[in-house]
Amino acid sequence: MKILAVQNRMGIGDMVIFLPFIEAIAKKFGVPISILVKENSKAIQFLSDNQNIDQIIILDRDNKNRNGRHDGIIGSLNLAKDLKKNNFDKIFIFNSSIRFSIIAKIAQIQNIYQYPLFKKKNQHVINAAKYFLKKEINLDIESNPEISLNENLINKTKLEYKIDDKQLNILLGIGGSGPTKRIPSKIFFNFMKLISKNYDCKFFLATGKNEEEQKILNEILKSELKEKCIALDNFSLKEIMPIIANCKISVCNDSSFSHLSSALGIQTIVLMSDTPLLYGNYSTRMHPIIPDGENTVTHNTLGKDRINPNKIFEKLKNILN
Repeated sequence: MKILAVQNRMGIGDMVIFLPFIEAIAKKFGVPISILVKENSKAIQFLSDNQNIDQIIILDRDNKNRNGRHDGIIGSLNLAKDLKKNNFDKIFIFNSSIRFSIIAKIAQIQNIYQYPLFKKKNQHVINAAKYFLKKEINLDIESNPEISLNENLINKTKLEYKIDDKQLNILLGIGGSGPTKRIPSKIFFNFMKLISKNYDCKFFLATGKNEEEQKILNEILKSELKEKCIALDNFSLKEIMPIIANCKISVCNDSSFSHLSSALGIQTIVLMSDTPLLYGNYSTRMHPIIPDGENTVTHNTLGKDRINPNKIFEKLKNILN
């Protein structure tokens, strides 16, 4: 039996969120399944060793120029042709797009399971997936993703980067996919000063190459705490993951690193400034901090300057205790 799951949302975070649902399908039918995902999900970098996943197929769509292999009507036919070669018996489509329904039929996949068509508006990212698998194959799934790494790799990384368990090793996810999600460097720095007064700390700074992210990184690296910091911006995701697994705790913007660290089993404080709260509390290992003056957080909360470093510090102490 060959099964395909379609998860076409953008980014690492959504890929991590959908992982329990994808794995549940594989376990239900007793076979590893293939997934169709966008390249920016980075699935190849962190799921290629997952025993529940057979093949990772990249959906080649260019949202800006619309000249990807799978863009437009010709692209839909190309995708159907690509899928047909795999002789899939079943397909699970985690969206309400009629496009994928038609593509699945052209690819001659006999058993098509899909979200209700034309009901994308106000669709809850997690509850929709739960309802879908309950309705179609009677599975009750909790979204508490877990990513397993080879223990030898974790230990090798510990030795290579001289990670000392006697120190409090903290991942700081200071990057973010948008400017309203990037907490200012001064807030991270003030938190770092508070925690450093109480613990012998080492900080691993995870961010991308975006100009604004690099500015935040460099401001922290120029501070009086620079000797306690290791920048990870030149590391690949594969190299960063075993470093995260060696950390005691994680403090992250709502970014890929908050999703990855919680899935790797690390207690993760998520700084929620401008995204629906569900992205920072769907896992039991996530502990959201919302801006001062707010009861919750969603799009356009615009609260990055109102994240309180004292609240981060108190939350961290409570977790450690």
